[in-house]
Amino acid sequence: MLGVPKPSPVLLPPQPYSLPSQQYQQPPIGPAQLSSSLAALSLQAQAPEALRVVNLLQERNLLPPGPIPAPTPCLPQDLQKLNCNPEVFRCTLTSIPQTQSLLNKARLPLGLLLHPFKDLSQLPVVTSSSIVRCRSCRTYINPFVSFLDQRRWKCNLCYRVNDVPEEFMYNPVSRSYGEPHKRPEVQNATIEFIAPSEYMLRPPQPAVYLFVLDVSHNAVETGYIDVVCQSLLENLNSLPGDSRTKIGFITFDSMIHFYNLQEGLSQPQMLIVSDTEDIFLPTPDSLLVNLSECKELVQDLLKSLPQMFAKTMETQSALGPALQAAFKLMSPTGGRVSIFQTQLPTLGIGALGSREDPNQRSSAKDVQHLSPATDFYKKLALDCSGQQVAVDLFLLSAQYCDLATLGCISRYSAGSVFFYPSYHNQHTPAQTERFQKDLKRYLTRKIGFEAVMRIRCTKGLSIHTFHGNFFVRSTDLLSLPNINPDAGFAVQMSIEENLLDMQVVSFQAALLYTSSKGERRIRVHTLCLPVVNSISDIFAGADVQAITGLLASMAVDRSVTASLTDARDAMTNAVIDSLTSYRTSVLAIQQPGLLAPACLRLLPLYILGLLKQKAFRTGTSTRLDDRVFAMCQLKCQPLAYLMYLVHPSLYRLDTLINEGPQNIDDHIISQPRVLQLSVEKLIREGVFLMDTGSVSFYFWVGRNCNPVFLRQVLGVQSYADVPLNMNHLPELDTAESGRTRAFIGWLREQRPFYSVLHVIGEESPLKSIFMQNMIEDRTESALSYYEFLLHVQQQVSK
Repeated sequence: MLGVPKPSPVLLPPQPYSLPSQQYQQPPIGPAQLSSSLAALSLQAQAPEALRVVNLLQERNLLPPGPIPAPTPCLPQDLQKLNCNPEVFRCTLTSIPQTQSLLNKARLPLGLLLHPFKDLSQLPVVTSSSIVRCRSCRTYINPFVSFLDQRRWKCNLCYRVNDVPEEFMYNPVSRSYGEPHKRPEVQNATIEFIAPSEYMLRPPQPAVYLFVLDVSHNAVETGYIDVVCQSLLENLNSLPGDSRTKIGFITFDSMIHFYNLQEGLSQPQMLIVSDTEDIFLPTPDSLLVNLSECKELVQDLLKSLPQMFAKTMETQSALGPALQAAFKLMSPTGGRVSIFQTQLPTLGIGALGSREDPNQRSSAKDVQHLSPATDFYKKLALDCSGQQVAVDLFLLSAQYCDLATLGCISRYSAGSVFFYPSYHNQHTPAQTERFQKDLKRYLTRKIGFEAVMRIRCTKGLSIHTFHGNFFVRSTDLLSLPNINPDAGFAVQMSIEENLLDMQVVSFQAALLYTSSKGERRIRVHTLCLPVVNSISDIFAGADVQAITGLLASMAVDRSVTASLTDARDAMTNAVIDSLTSYRTSVLAIQQPGLLAPACLRLLPLYILGLLKQKAFRTGTSTRLDDRVFAMCQLKCQPLAYLMYLVHPSLYRLDTLINEGPQNIDDHIISQPRVLQLSVEKLIREGVFLMDTGSVSFYFWVGRNCNPVFLRQVLGVQSYADVPLNMNHLPELDTAESGRTRAFIGWLREQRPFYSVLHVIGEESPLKSIFMQNMIEDRTESALSYYEFLLHVQQQVSK
């Protein structure tokens, strides 16, 4: 059962200390200024739907039919169309309160969610010998600055007046002179600069890739080494880089094996270091080699590696010493280390013992061992970060591996964690397929090296907590030895000084990185939001998905620093607090029921989804590594993907012919409604698809499904003939087959990762996982959605 939460508002940000108040008046001049008429305009006039009162206990069909768009900030049209894409940069509140006390009264969290290196189809790139920035706060010129005249511009963050450089008077796009406000930097809220030499502390590093593979008996048994070597062979020419790209390999069991791949050798040469207490590099200069010069030796190694250890009886794993060797090898250049590990490290520094007691998993007591067992991996990660080395961890294991400890190597070095529980090439074909697809994406996706990201905001606002994988180098600077297009970040904010004279505030994220081609680049995103002084306007601008994403990150931290119970209570309190504030401060007429503004109608549902998610659920037998990995994902996934983890999408497929088809890129794609996640929506005559995002699609076939549909889509005669572990839909020459595959294909195309399809019937072993995602239903240890609403109402009405 959900414990009755403590009434205190646990997840509100701490009260920020106050700096001496100093107000700036922004004159209403220039393209980025709000008109005085807008200042007096209440947002309610423009957003009645957001504040429409919804009685959650009476309205059951709250889900919109399709994807939920981000709310549009209430700005004049010219600013609105220049604003940053919400998929890249968004705020939990699209209307910023004037004061911290007003924010406290609303009891809504204030924070930013970023996807800074997202793959973009259109990205303006500017080459300039001088990049125009504010002389005081170093903000990059952007669409929301104001031009006092042709020669002066005013910073939208600190309000300093700056001179327009002579070079900036010329517009390279229109090839005209004297219109600085039409330059691409002032017309695009997301832009990339090719940086001049002063943005380099050293020459830009080459792309350097080191692969570190567990070759113990356990690893060989899983068969993963064949997949890694085959994937690398197929994608060697697609690794991001240029003529300077370097590559190297280390394998390990109880010893560390290096590979000399120097040009001129007739075959790769293995060098073994058996002393794991004092790791040294046997030939420091020939272990990382130029890929184009030594490609044949690299290919020879990849072809022979799977056989080299095929008969090994070595069971030990010296992961810590292997990581130390990788650090020594990569320190001079920086780059990316990819670790493949299949068991608990047992030997040398960083060795770990099992901390999981299976009997404790489903106990009512709090979950133990969510924090690391040793600080070795964190300390090594910080050393790596200092040398521009990021470590990515691939964990392929049937047994407990202590991801809470091992994950630190990636978390603090800005790496990624990939997890394949119970992985085996033969026994788990779906896992193998996902691993292959993930690996291809991983090897070929864009990468930025030796990166830093700084977030700036208008004077009066301040940042106080970051969430994601990085090392915080100073109050607002994140060290990111690698940045990849699938990494998300969250930031908690507070209001340190009143924003009384301001009509808008801005946030700017600047990511400085080295491209795989050796160019120093700066990607800048700027977001502009209105400032409001009424609590109803704050609620009208609330972004329910961004709020959920920020609360999820905060709750992960709370689970580790305090306890899982604390985190669960805090999330429940976040719902209670916001709806209490809405009831007492916004609603003019009190009425019975549990009332929410339309914009927050899904908040209780999303929070219930989080409470039932692997990261936070109680009572069900959740493995510790599974729980920790779910927490990693909540902290690092961009918001669009994170929402699938919180609330999967459920569709009915056997009625697609009636579901408003749309023409998308010259393909007719059916658009079925998103259904509530409740068993009452499943009927035995139907076929349903559940989209859980990064891991799986579940294709649920009802026992009494129409045999015609089964023949035309699955190619079987009856329900009894549906295979138990079917992972692909056959390509049949029928309209139903084409329609179904087109819809699933369209869902797949919208994400960078590959989701495996599982066809399941009512007897399938995967049915329990499918049912766990039915978050509106009651389970033995958790409330149904309706019961959760009653619990919230009880607390709100106190």
